[in-house]
Amino acid sequence: MKDNKRTFAASPLMMLICGSIILALALGFRQSFGIFLKPMTGDLGYGRETFSLALALQNLVWGITQPFTGWIADKYGTSKALLIGALAYVLGLAFMAYSSTGVGLTLSAGVLIGIGLGGSSFAVIFGALGRAFEARRRSLVLGIAGMGASFGMFVVPPSAQSLINSFGWFKTIIILAMTCILMFVLSIGLIEEKKPLQEKRDTGSALSEAFKHRDFWLLGIGFAVCGFQVVFMLTHLAAYVQDQGLTQTVAVNALAIIGFTNMLGSLLAGYLGGKFPKPYLLSAIFFLRAIIILIFILTPISQTTVYLFSGAIGLIWLGTVPLTNGTLATIFGVKYLSTLSGLIFVMHQIGSFAGGWLGGVLFDRTGSYQAIWITAILLSFVAALSYLPVKERPISELKTESQQSNEANA
Repeated sequence: MKDNKRTFAASPLMMLICGSIILALALGFRQSFGIFLKPMTGDLGYGRETFSLALALQNLVWGITQPFTGWIADKYGTSKALLIGALAYVLGLAFMAYSSTGVGLTLSAGVLIGIGLGGSSFAVIFGALGRAFEARRRSLVLGIAGMGASFGMFVVPPSAQSLINSFGWFKTIIILAMTCILMFVLSIGLIEEKKPLQEKRDTGSALSEAFKHRDFWLLGIGFAVCGFQVVFMLTHLAAYVQDQGLTQTVAVNALAIIGFTNMLGSLLAGYLGGKFPKPYLLSAIFFLRAIIILIFILTPISQTTVYLFSGAIGLIWLGTVPLTNGTLATIFGVKYLSTLSGLIFVMHQIGSFAGGWLGGVLFDRTGSYQAIWITAILLSFVAALSYLPVKERPISELKTESQQSNEANA
């Protein structure tokens, strides 16, 4: 007997809108954590290394949980993974406000918010969008969603700073927690239509196939460098700018400029990813990062140079995300895209942990960020070179070519 029962499923456009807003909230809040470093460490008495460790752990937990939330999204639906992320994010922000010790900060800002990001960020959202839109539009759609995340990065830091100025850091974090509740409502817009995909692999086979593929690991190496650089700057750029004698307003504006120009950069990356080979675009991004950072640290710092640096680095800030996910979708397909994207993101977050934590450690040991800036430049070249051999073609085609080549040589 045919089952005529109809279930609700969001339209692709609704998924794009709700997914973009969720990314704006999740990544916008994350972008603002650096501006809490000075007021919280000043009031609560622990050092920058303690604060840096909490945010570094946040990124590591985010990465570790991403494959699991990605698997939940692939198997049970994106909306269910989002509910887990929203709950953890709200609780993490609430407990962060009441954390008066390093341990409390680590458990709240580190562990709980890390889980929250794992259930509400790129791998989960991009997996759903990758399934909802056909291949010819996929890169542009992921770029648009990335632009939504960038909009949050542009709006939230100055808004949070304004709230800190008016109400203090404690009430500001509570306001962020209350705003984060919107994610529960928006998750309804990510309920997916069950489409029969021509996919014979199970999850284990898909993972085994990816782990044996060289290009999966090359993408991971580049993404790890991206995490190192981005989280170092997210955590320490505001403090670095103030250490050079500039105001907190300049520091916050720098983060906002990164978010604004990243809106353009993410959209541009998505557009170009539909026109040119994505691995080559990724390589170009990291060559540019090396040049931009080198010029910044060699130039006498001023408000102008900070704003120019922020605008330039923002253009290539998160363009790596739609390009990396688009490459994964092309090579491995979309059925397990959230899971595979989550695994690649583990490597990104290992780099994030290192960048955020080492920034604080080296500053506390040397009183300077110079060594970590130089490390970021050197790693840019490693990432740029790692992308060049990646072949952006379906793995089924590569297998067929390999078999034909072996038969011809036999």
